[in-house]
Amino acid sequence: MEDQEMQLKVRRVTDKFTESMYVLANEPSVALYRLQEHVRRSLPELVQHKTDMQSWEEQSQGAIYSVEYACSAVKSMTNSSLYFKNIDGLLRQAISMKEQISHSQGRRKRTMDSGMLKEGGEKHNSGM
Repeated sequence: MEDQEMQLKVRRVTDKFTESMYVLANEPSVALYRLQEHVRRSLPELVQHKTDMQSWEEQSQGAIYSVEYACSAVKSMTNSSLYFKNIDGLLRQAISMKEQISHSQGRRKRTMDSGMLKEGGEKHNSGM
């Protein structure tokens, strides 16, 4: 019987000891210590992730701005087709007028040259 009593007492002592260790291990101050350890270990990595994300955000914002600017430029190009048609018409008119001026100057020059030849011929004939 003594052995059983002794085993029962030993079991109670070990149970109490286990319970005490469990309470100590889960005491709030120990939990806060473990939380502090976790934060200390993981914080540098989280800070690095945050700076990486901020850098990527800045790059993304720059790319978005560039794409939006390019889209607005393309839209304004499509809207400018009317202006290009107007410029084309004005250039065609200018070329046509230039050709008319060149043609009329060519006639005038030919008439002046032929008139000068006639005058020069008369002077030659009268001088003889």
